Amino acid sequence: MRRAAAVVLALVVSVLGGCATATDEPQPSTSMSAADSSPVSAPRQVNLGDSYSAAAGVQPLVEDSPVLCLRSSRNFAHLLAAARGYRLDDVSCSGADTADFFTDQYAGVPAQLDALTGTPDVVTVMIGGNDSAVYTTAIRACSDVAATDPSGSPCRAAHGPEYIDIVRERTYPSLVRAFEAVRAKAPDAQVLAVGYPWILPAQTGCYPTMRVASGDVPYLRELQAVLNRSVQRAAEQAGATYVNMSGVSEGHDACEPVGTRWIEPQTGATGAAPAHPNELGQQAIADQLAAALR
Repeated sequence: MRRAAAVVLALVVSVLGGCATATDEPQPSTSMSAADSSPVSAPRQVNLGDSYSAAAGVQPLVEDSPVLCLRSSRNFAHLLAAARGYRLDDVSCSGADTADFFTDQYAGVPAQLDALTGTPDVVTVMIGGNDSAVYTTAIRACSDVAATDPSGSPCRAAHGPEYIDIVRERTYPSLVRAFEAVRAKAPDAQVLAVGYPWILPAQTGCYPTMRVASGDVPYLRELQAVLNRSVQRAAEQAGATYVNMSGVSEGHDACEPVGTRWIEPQTGATGAAPAHPNELGQQAIADQLAAALR
């Protein structure tokens, strides 16, 4: 409906064979999965975030969840909750940015912070990549010019520090506001803020599987590194635990083969939406979260 959601949905529809459309009627927003079989006395987990948190394109979707959110029953939150016996409230939604923590994202998809009523024990969060549509815009812009100079850096030449400046000047303050609001709503919870796993390798890339010119691969890696540092700084400022995916995801980017990659490529995606974590990636995130729990 708005912002990066339309781009995410267009990508995912191609992966899912058109099973989600903008005309589908939204359903109630909260997913209860592990909670269904966990005792009332079990710790409660709330999951917030965007399409990486929802696991866009990873099948199957949570039954009766809002179709526009593309919320998978195999996302990292569900995997973690099942392993730990948590009661899970999952309100992650594809296309979400930090503004959607405070206001309705769609009709029937309320502000994500509303899920923090009561006393959650654990809050998992993955957010920031959609703010100002910065990462989607950057990947699209770099893909659009890659064919003009596949071995060069046409995107860097055209856009320079534009995207990094957006993250530093707009995304970071928004992340601070969002994480401080999470902390205020859940003062006693352990809040775990997840960084984004690497989408691209450090050098060269794999054009045209990922439509990024060789010289622009480090350019987009730098942008992702700045975004992750912004998530880390904002989370730690609010007293949250940052879960760093950079080290463990090295060598599992979208240029790797099936079975090794944690991120699906733009061309030939099979296990998730293009440029999003597949089930292996979601499991890897769940494992890092489990290691970070108190």
